[in-house]
Amino acid sequence: MYIDASLPPVPLSLVPSIARAAEELGFAALWSAETRHDPFLPAALIAEHTRRLQLGTAVAIAFARSPATMAYTAWDLAQVSQGRFILGIGTQVKAHIERRFGMPWPDSVVGKLREQIAALRAFWHAWQSGERLNHRGEHYKLTLMSPFFNPGPIEHPHIPIYIAGVNTGLAGLAGEVADGFHVHPLHTPRYLREVLLPAIQLGAARAGRSRDEIKIAASPFVVSEAQDEPFVRAQIAFYASTPSYKPVMALHGWEEVAERLSGHAARGEWGEMPALISDEMLAAFAVVAPAEELRAVLEQRYTGLADRLTPYMPFTPGERDAFWRALLKPPG
Repeated sequence: MYIDASLPPVPLSLVPSIARAAEELGFAALWSAETRHDPFLPAALIAEHTRRLQLGTAVAIAFARSPATMAYTAWDLAQVSQGRFILGIGTQVKAHIERRFGMPWPDSVVGKLREQIAALRAFWHAWQSGERLNHRGEHYKLTLMSPFFNPGPIEHPHIPIYIAGVNTGLAGLAGEVADGFHVHPLHTPRYLREVLLPAIQLGAARAGRSRDEIKIAASPFVVSEAQDEPFVRAQIAFYASTPSYKPVMALHGWEEVAERLSGHAARGEWGEMPALISDEMLAAFAVVAPAEELRAVLEQRYTGLADRLTPYMPFTPGERDAFWRALLKPPG
């Protein structure tokens, strides 16, 4: 099981030192998110300042971009990193796509993301093989690729695509067409076991693939010190207030709490929400263990459920170094 790290939302000037420290400590990968900064620019710096560390987006917002812009960026990052780049993409939610990115929300989320992935691979195939670009679908007609705009083949042309999701539609799509699946932080082992993994298996079966072809990357909430608990309760409450994430709560019989959280969020009553997260919910959504026991507890909890784990806290060198060293030390 790989232990990865997430890049904090910092200026680009700080990325090289964080990347070097992550590689030195022994993380398998360093992921950048699309929150306050562009997710791709840090990846170029991570690639430049490391030799072993994998790098990827967790996630870049697919519906905010054309397939061409993502394809060019990913191709360049795969080349400069010598094949260490993983393209992680997600859909976001309608309000953010329309009101933050100014882009249209599709009628079919799964359908458009499926076609975006097909279009990405059409670009990469054309560039690597020299064959004509020819993708024709419901959302995109991509047939123009003159030599002036063709970056040409690279040494590591297979770029893994991970897609992110909470519900079964995108999990099934991952099984059909993706190389990996980013599990949303709002999950429980039971939700993974009973809902998401079966959906991935069904998607893989539809495409004639093996479930083992899809790597599962999870980002669990972690409570190892007293200071972690208020933050984790607040994050669980925030995510659980989102209507599209209610199936996770419903599986455990917490629909009424989800409705109350949504009501508080709609009224901007953020301070009222963490108190609704009970100790039972905290134990279900978060891994609660002291730092020296955390790795063993994580592996016990996620063996058979996930291939990669990224604790839901950013990695900042000089902060909690003993915690990170303990986490990266294999059990036994």
